[in-house]
Amino acid sequence: MSEVGIFIGIGGNLSSERFGPPQKTLRAAVEALPQHGVEPLQQSRWYRSAPVPASEQPWFVNAVVAVATSLEPAELLRVLHEIENEFGRRRRRRWEARPLDLDLLDYGGRIEAGTVRLPHPRLHERAFVLLPLKEVAPTWIHPKSGLSIDQLCARLDPAHLALPWDEEGDTNT
Repeated sequence: MSEVGIFIGIGGNLSSERFGPPQKTLRAAVEALPQHGVEPLQQSRWYRSAPVPASEQPWFVNAVVAVATSLEPAELLRVLHEIENEFGRRRRRRWEARPLDLDLLDYGGRIEAGTVRLPHPRLHERAFVLLPLKEVAPTWIHPKSGLSIDQLCARLDPAHLALPWDEEGDTNT
């Protein structure tokens, strides 16, 4: 297993038939990672965020998980898509509501093109990624721009909300 700063964004806004509300589905997905050769090392708290782009679909539950794995980026991305499928994700339209979304955000600072785009091409624009990423990697630097996580957070559009979420007190799922 490698510990080179591998970060996965996790989110969802639909209940799954197997696990129920989004937060339970996401928790089960994190617990399923080791069965696929991906070991969670640290997880941010949960966040609630409005859909991006804006739409009428339900708000998302999001987090970032730092992981260790011996899988190379393309294989890791394939495994993440496999897990999404196991949890009921069906890719039909871009930005549609879904029970589970697993995004490979960064893999040890690698910059790649082709089948795996690293770092994730929109992570620097998204509060629901940057705020939880800052919790697990407070000194992270964007591999392409060279900007720190603090600099990126300061540039976020204030209209893009990502709010820390106490799932115990929330029934709106």
